[in-house]
Amino acid sequence: MAMDQLHRYLFRDADVRGELVQLQQSFDEMIKDHDYPQIIKQLLGELVAATTLMTATLKFEGDIAVQLQSEGQIKYVVVNGTEKQKVRGIARWDGEITETAFDKLFANGILVITITPKQGERYQGIVALDKSTLAECLEAYFQQSEQLPTKVVLHTQITQNSVFAGGMLLQALPASDKDQQLLQFEHLSQLTDTISAQELAELSAEDVLYRLYHQEDVELYPAQDVEYNCGCSKQRSANALTSVDKSELLDIVATQGAVVMNCQYCNARYEFDAVDIEAIHSGQYQEPGQPQ
Repeated sequence: MAMDQLHRYLFRDADVRGELVQLQQSFDEMIKDHDYPQIIKQLLGELVAATTLMTATLKFEGDIAVQLQSEGQIKYVVVNGTEKQKVRGIARWDGEITETAFDKLFANGILVITITPKQGERYQGIVALDKSTLAECLEAYFQQSEQLPTKVVLHTQITQNSVFAGGMLLQALPASDKDQQLLQFEHLSQLTDTISAQELAELSAEDVLYRLYHQEDVELYPAQDVEYNCGCSKQRSANALTSVDKSELLDIVATQGAVVMNCQYCNARYEFDAVDIEAIHSGQYQEPGQPQ
């Protein structure tokens, strides 16, 4: 079965749309270079599945950032996704985390969803992390921001040898007979709720849909690939250094041997010596290996 794909589907007789995502390699690449506690991996798995489901709603070029913020031990967990299903994520926390229940993990926690189009104004929505699951918090966000009935299911499986993150989303579409549509939506939501983490991890998308909705008229659209993409590069780091005074950078080189920049997402390390600094501030720096 194919992993790291997003599937869209439509219930022809119910004015309800759906999405299903199954992630393995993209999730593994997100966490493999970080020494995350198990609960942080779990949160990142649910968050990357949720973010991927939400990128499917983008009707323009841009990205979505889904972030959990807290005044407690877990400072933030964030995943970014683009309309091309490229994802990256990072987390920050303090000390050993002993709590495992979602609603106990965050002190004054909020869910912040930021939608940034390449053209146009940025939109940001905020809801409290006051539900028992991340899925329920996301449903509250959709109810607040779009006022459309929405069902979210998220599952993560992490073992010593493999990782998996997956999820499903149902959302009502504008309809003339809202009462009938709501009955249909509630029926489909109950069916969707019966999917287990194991089934979502082991069955193909087609088999998941058949398992849940074999008595429904479902149209499945072609899948979209999902991939981890940090987006960092030595050139981007060099561009960032143009805003720092050259003499300050050369002082760092003199005392530490190089200016070092680390990517917080993938832990890549970029070093710049005195020659690099001169080139950066003269506008002539070019990342090694790139065409002239």
